[in-house]
Amino acid sequence: MATVELRFSAQPEHVRTARLVAAAVARRGGVEEAVLDEVRLAVGEACTRAVGLHRLNGLTAPVRVVLTEDEKVFSIEVGDEVPHPSGGTSDAVSGITAVLESDGEAEDEMGLAVISGLVDDVEVTSGESGGTIRMSWPVAGVSELP
Repeated sequence: MATVELRFSAQPEHVRTARLVAAAVARRGGVEEAVLDEVRLAVGEACTRAVGLHRLNGLTAPVRVVLTEDEKVFSIEVGDEVPHPSGGTSDAVSGITAVLESDGEAEDEMGLAVISGLVDDVEVTSGESGGTIRMSWPVAGVSELP
């Protein structure tokens, strides 16, 4: 299992770099070419959301992106450090459930809706130490490659 971790200051101009890195690592990890645009767009939305939350809350901590290659799945986690009130434990819900139950701002809801539309396997987790959007895509099998 190979892992690439990227941290960047919460500035909108760094989102493009995160998108490019995610697409390059996904390609190297075996994600199908037809899916790379979805990976790029989903990472862009998740990073834009995290940057917006950091800036809105005055945080100087970096946004965290973790790209993980496994045998059968490629996953990306985008994390923010904005405390989200919860019942003491972190709450994990599927992407579309997070959109439907969100009491956040309209822009935040729209970003989650876009991500849910792009990624079949998405989970939004939030807690006192911040939030994470976890997305994953299947990796093309060795027999499927030309």
